[in-house]
Amino acid sequence: MARVRAEVMLCSGTGCVASGTMKIKSALDEELKKRGLEKEIKVVLTGCNGYCAQGPVMSVHPDDIFYQALTVDEIPKLVEEHFLKGRPYQKLMFKEPEKKLAIPSMKDIPFFKYQVLRVLRNKGLIDPERIEEYIARDGYQGAAKALIEMTSGEIIKVVKDSGLRGRGGAGFPTGLKWEFASKVQSDMKYMLCNGDEGDPGAFMDRSIMEADPHAIIEGMIIGAKAIGAHQGYIYVRAEYPLAVKRLQISIDQCYESGLLGKNILNSGFNFDLEIYQGAGAFVCGEETALMRSIEGKRGMPRPRPPFPAQKGLWDKPSVLNNVETLAQVSLIVLNGADWYRSLGTEKSPGTKVFALTGAINNIGLIEVPMGIPLKTIIYDIGGGMKKGRKFKAVQMGGPSGGCLPEDLLDIPVTYEDIVKSGAIMGSGGMVVMDDNNCMVSTAKFFLDFTADESCGKCTPCRVGTKILLDILTDITEGRGKEGDIETLIDLGKDIISSSLCGLGQTAPNPILTTIRYFRDEYETHIKEKWCVAGVCRDLCTFLIDEELCNGCGACLRACPAKAIIGEKKKPHRIIQDLCVQCRTCYETCRFSSIKILSH
Repeated sequence: MARVRAEVMLCSGTGCVASGTMKIKSALDEELKKRGLEKEIKVVLTGCNGYCAQGPVMSVHPDDIFYQALTVDEIPKLVEEHFLKGRPYQKLMFKEPEKKLAIPSMKDIPFFKYQVLRVLRNKGLIDPERIEEYIARDGYQGAAKALIEMTSGEIIKVVKDSGLRGRGGAGFPTGLKWEFASKVQSDMKYMLCNGDEGDPGAFMDRSIMEADPHAIIEGMIIGAKAIGAHQGYIYVRAEYPLAVKRLQISIDQCYESGLLGKNILNSGFNFDLEIYQGAGAFVCGEETALMRSIEGKRGMPRPRPPFPAQKGLWDKPSVLNNVETLAQVSLIVLNGADWYRSLGTEKSPGTKVFALTGAINNIGLIEVPMGIPLKTIIYDIGGGMKKGRKFKAVQMGGPSGGCLPEDLLDIPVTYEDIVKSGAIMGSGGMVVMDDNNCMVSTAKFFLDFTADESCGKCTPCRVGTKILLDILTDITEGRGKEGDIETLIDLGKDIISSSLCGLGQTAPNPILTTIRYFRDEYETHIKEKWCVAGVCRDLCTFLIDEELCNGCGACLRACPAKAIIGEKKKPHRIIQDLCVQCRTCYETCRFSSIKILSH
């Protein structure tokens, strides 16, 4: 039997699969077989590698060579160069933007260089559908230690001492939540995982579930022992079919291996686990709404107290942690609280996973130490703005978060500093915006989402968000009036203070932060009836400056509405009745001949 001399770790996260990973896999298998290398080169489908902007991606081990932007046509050449001739195929390597030099190793690529992987420790390194590969990287060692060597109190103590805070929203101390539930006497308790990730632009939890499902299961086993629960549910939205598939495969493997069910590892502890698929309601990210959904009821939050630790799922003591929180638990149990605190800050220890998206060069999944400056994330890891545009804002915390301006890029990423700025950490969405964005329209976009996702149970959220949305709509359509800004601020604060759950209590954040940092844009919309960014269609017109237009035809070819006419090498013009103000011509023109004028 031929010895395997190299492993090809091919990303099969949702993003890369959508970009053609499975076709790449077929082409690789075919080419390796044609060359007689199928027994020497092992192709492994992994979870999300993180560098989503360059997908499909793969790494070759033990050579530690990273390839990006793979295409089926390039596979024969890659196999020939790398596996036959023994020289890495530079055409598919990462190139430094300025020097154009190929960087073969992942650890030297800026996107990866500034990251510290704990939650994402196994990304791109294991087949998530094989429990043996997880175990080979110390998998279930933490669970074994917790079940066999530790008491419930000792587990809770090490988690409390670590300072681990919930990674799904406000950052409540995980160990404290477990302690509350452990002290309640009950014949039944539940350990729950929140995989209901619904923020626009967020894919942290989905990627972890796809890449390392056993890390979540192991965290739930430890948490269940800590609080005395014998039944668990992983709540995942049905829109995540790959995550659901891999979680179910992993659960089945755990039952077969004696890691779930009766008398786990001969410890005398019993724990059963199953998946519950949600229908995609954003409000079901709120813990009490999620629990009502699992019960088969409409997902609506209820007043607290009593808190879920006392009265949760089916009115029994329950603990809900999100995916990222649970993925860190086994490491803390295995390595200790001091190890965990070696990264981050005193009040925000450890690392945080972010989904970095928007008008930035390196879109992807990242993990960084708490306390890292926002600027480092956006310019070093993210590679700066696309097309050399100017940075304008970063939305943190999803649709319920806030928009932070360039002046705040030096702030450290901690729970305290982000909240102080007016945003929230949330589950980890980070949407970067350039100067093409209108901040009034941005606030309207996020509020439109939260207003639509409101369950309608409490009046402040149901009615208040609709009123806010109506005012923003008037402002962006030229009907804004004096006093609107003050109304938005006052009403927004009232909704925050009186809403029943976290959805309503945070929904006004995008409005309040954009007014706080970009008030001039609101005033321009209201007083001058003009959207400087050219986004609000009723407040601006796109025109071609005939003196600057050389008739290259780029805008004409790019216009989706066929609203531009003109002969080659002669000035073009825009037919206003056909123009949909999509900005395509403005972004395409290399000669600055497209102008945005106020009405």
